[in-house]
Amino acid sequence: MKLVYPAILTPWDERDGYTVTVPDLPGCVSEGSSLADALLMGADAASGWVLDELEDGKAAPSVSRLNDVASANPEAIVTYLVLDMDSYAERYGKKAIRKNITIPAYMNAYVEDNNLSLSEITQNAIASLIMKK
Repeated sequence: MKLVYPAILTPWDERDGYTVTVPDLPGCVSEGSSLADALLMGADAASGWVLDELEDGKAAPSVSRLNDVASANPEAIVTYLVLDMDSYAERYGKKAIRKNITIPAYMNAYVEDNNLSLSEITQNAIASLIMKK
């Protein structure tokens, strides 16, 4: 699913870079050190915001028309962000993904003999690696 939301890119004072706000997604704010970076960061923040809603069983918020979005700053840019929700959810979503793994036979015997969940063990191991970063 592809979604499009209007965003306001406000330039930083005396520096390159922009703050990005997405009016249809309350609290969705990001920034980038260049126009291209701001657009990418804004789309990433908006995708995360929408994915949280979708994973909570809610609908994606409705989209305002670009002409209905305005900024008090005359130097701000009002544009659309394109969100590829399928790609974003595949990479960052909480939905379980089936993976086929290979382990030595003695490990498999231990898992089965002790009624352990290989899936849970794998998830816990990966989570501990993520927490170390």
